[in-house]
Amino acid sequence: MKILVTGGTGYIGSHVVVDLLNEGHEVVIVDNLINSKVTVLDKITEITGKTPIFYYENLTNFEALQKIFDEHQFDSVIHFAGLKSVSESVERPLLYYCENITGTINLLKCMQDKGVEKIIFSSSATVYGDSDIKERLETMPTGQNIANPYGRTKYMIEEILKDVCISDPNFSAVALRYFNPVGNHSSGLIGEEPNGIPNNLMPYIMKVASGELQELSIYGNDYDTPDGTCRRDFVHVSDLAKGHLAALKALETPGFKAYNLGTGTPTSVLEMVAAFEKISGKPLPHRFVARRPGDLAEIWANPSLAKKELGWQSELTIEDALKDTLTFLSNHQ
Repeated sequence: MKILVTGGTGYIGSHVVVDLLNEGHEVVIVDNLINSKVTVLDKITEITGKTPIFYYENLTNFEALQKIFDEHQFDSVIHFAGLKSVSESVERPLLYYCENITGTINLLKCMQDKGVEKIIFSSSATVYGDSDIKERLETMPTGQNIANPYGRTKYMIEEILKDVCISDPNFSAVALRYFNPVGNHSSGLIGEEPNGIPNNLMPYIMKVASGELQELSIYGNDYDTPDGTCRRDFVHVSDLAKGHLAALKALETPGFKAYNLGTGTPTSVLEMVAAFEKISGKPLPHRFVARRPGDLAEIWANPSLAKKELGWQSELTIEDALKDTLTFLSNHQ
């Protein structure tokens, strides 16, 4: 198949591109490199022996996107492109609504114009909002008490996809609700390497481990959790990538479907610090600071539906993720 991957040079997108190429698919990437590096393309080629077609473009540029669709007949789309910082979305909500929602609408318009009726959307567990129910199931309501604009854009895009599926009985959309991706490719060549200030825990840990930062700032130690720090469902990015290939099969049936991709087991920030210190054999300096706006105390996946309908489940551990992170770090120092 020829597959368009938006945001394909990003953290999760690049891992999915590697797996798609290794499975024999033809890949076209559209990315504006706002949170990734063009050198990732060389790494993808080094891993797979294949080079994806690449367009340096923003999805908000509708005319440019139309030209890309004029040049290729895509079988399906995997949509990663979008801004993803919780804290930045609180500070700059209009930017997030413009980039994430307008970009997606432009993409869907181009798909409809060219008869492309299959899309996998990179969604998020944030669509479930703040709830007393910590284990999230796909049957739970979405869109209620979402703590930040980033999460609301994910929810709104899911609703848009549902409406498109209702309007077109042949259209198929799968929303993959990620929990907390961690780790890097086992080759150590591609991984989480954001531009500027990191938004997620693992890049901060890497910067402290490399000496770029003096210490890790842990946002809050007064949450209602066993050790006072937030607990998250950390899932290896390579497992996530496999989830997208499994979801391609689900696109054969029209309609909207959503699946959790997580391990089903929460890990606290302090537990992650302790695990990193054990794997690396070195202390990880850290201090507690004020909570970040929009952060939830704890959340984890019930991934049983993905196992039942997609045949997918996580296989790699936190320890695997940390080992791969250290390998990536050693290759980038």
